[in-house]
Amino acid sequence: MGDIEEGQNPSIDYIDEMTSNISSNQNMMFASSPSKLTIEQKEMPPMGIATGIFIIFISLLGLINGLDYTSSESGLVRPDEFVYSIAQNAPDESAIFRGNIFDHDGNPLNDSVVYVSWQENGIWNSSEINSDSEGYFELEKLDPGMVRVDIITNRDGHQDVFSNRVLLSPPALFEPIGFTTIDFNIPSQEDFANQECSNGADDCVIREIDLTPTQMDHPLMDPGAASLYTTVGIAFIGLAIMSTGFAIWALKSGSIGLLRTSAILSFFTMGHYYTACLFGLIAFALTYSIKKPEIFLE
Repeated sequence: MGDIEEGQNPSIDYIDEMTSNISSNQNMMFASSPSKLTIEQKEMPPMGIATGIFIIFISLLGLINGLDYTSSESGLVRPDEFVYSIAQNAPDESAIFRGNIFDHDGNPLNDSVVYVSWQENGIWNSSEINSDSEGYFELEKLDPGMVRVDIITNRDGHQDVFSNRVLLSPPALFEPIGFTTIDFNIPSQEDFANQECSNGADDCVIREIDLTPTQMDHPLMDPGAASLYTTVGIAFIGLAIMSTGFAIWALKSGSIGLLRTSAILSFFTMGHYYTACLFGLIAFALTYSIKKPEIFLE
């Protein structure tokens, strides 16, 4: 038994060294390592601050553009110019022109001729229809864009021709057809009688009041198209405000991701002459050059 106990001593001593307090009293040795712990700086670096200020400037361009769109009577871009630019790329025969014809007292005019003509590739095309008993008319399969509308009314042995310049709306968004609804109030017979005859006579069968020379800059157009133009302006204003908010948030939090999001939003504000689009692309590219310095922990 004594031999067994003596043989167990080495294992007991080994366990004691691993688990008892004996090991805690012995000297321990540590090896140093060349590795260092680093963390990324939270604050936005100077390059990021400069990019953020640049994006706020781009958003300001988009905000001005949106305010321009909401001011239909002034500004660099007008509703008719906006609709006309879209109409240039619209499919042929994708416009419907409709409305009502009234006299100067507001009574509907029956059987008035609505004659629509437009020029395409140097060739004049035309389409016509007569108004019904309610003064209503509707013309289909017209080309979106600028047209001349002559309304011919027979009254007391005279043909009174009332001419206007009209902008037919193109299809909106995913709609296949664009609708233009305009009501016309025909001037009184006295107003037509005061017009000079083309042959210089005192009285003529065909009398005309032509408003097209005064409508060269601003033709008649559907009120709904003008409201769509204003809606686009409000969207630009909203995107500009969102872009500015994300830029300020990024500068305070130091987030490059938020700054990149702000640059994307500023791109869609467009700006006059697409300035915000161009500068927005530059700002988006600059966000990838922003590097935050690393801090070494001792």
